[in-house]
Amino acid sequence: MIYFDNVSKVYNEYSTALREITLEIAQGEFVSIVGHSGAGKSTLLKLLLAEETPTEGQVYFHSVNIHQIPPRNLMEYRRKIGMVFQDFRLLPHKTAYENIAFAMEAAGRSDEEIAEDVPYVLDLVDLADKMWHFPHELSGGEKQRVAIARALVNQPEILVADEPTGNLDPVNTHEVARILMRVNDLGTTVLLTTHNPSVVEMIGRRVVTMDRGRIVRDSPQEARQTIAAAS
Repeated sequence: MIYFDNVSKVYNEYSTALREITLEIAQGEFVSIVGHSGAGKSTLLKLLLAEETPTEGQVYFHSVNIHQIPPRNLMEYRRKIGMVFQDFRLLPHKTAYENIAFAMEAAGRSDEEIAEDVPYVLDLVDLADKMWHFPHELSGGEKQRVAIARALVNQPEILVADEPTGNLDPVNTHEVARILMRVNDLGTTVLLTTHNPSVVEMIGRRVVTMDRGRIVRDSPQEARQTIAAAS
């Protein structure tokens, strides 16, 4: 589904963000990408979103070279990827329902589709009872769940969650991780970046570790379970 083929990203002679990255993510996988600040996680996501171009190598989505997509078709491609950020990015003067509906309107969806799909995704993230609440009336975890619902409502093939629990307490971190696993269980590919080892441990699925622009470890779920059982 996603394939980074020997990808490097060099900004200048003093800054190399990625070094010879080869990474394949299958449809329906849940992959956590971990590493310290500066490891290259953000650059990897920017390449996937075609916000940056590789210095060397190619990035493929369903066998299509992302960086050969004509500019007029980039928006269509990016709609296949739902994004969730650490800082939520909700519109403060719109309710939870309206924040999600706005994303559907931008994608050209009909009023009938909005009326049907917004309550569905709010129920999926356990916020049906907060539909008409404004962001300032929600906790941090609830805001992030609205953001996840917004990212999902246009039915993307991939959900990219970039440090989604970075601003949350342990209880809300656990809840957001649980929601992401539920989304994955329903068939959506999930790509998570995180600094939080407890999130990775709770999810218990494939983990890719980056350091100084390289992949230094790629631990599938089965290997992690075997290690845990032996310890």
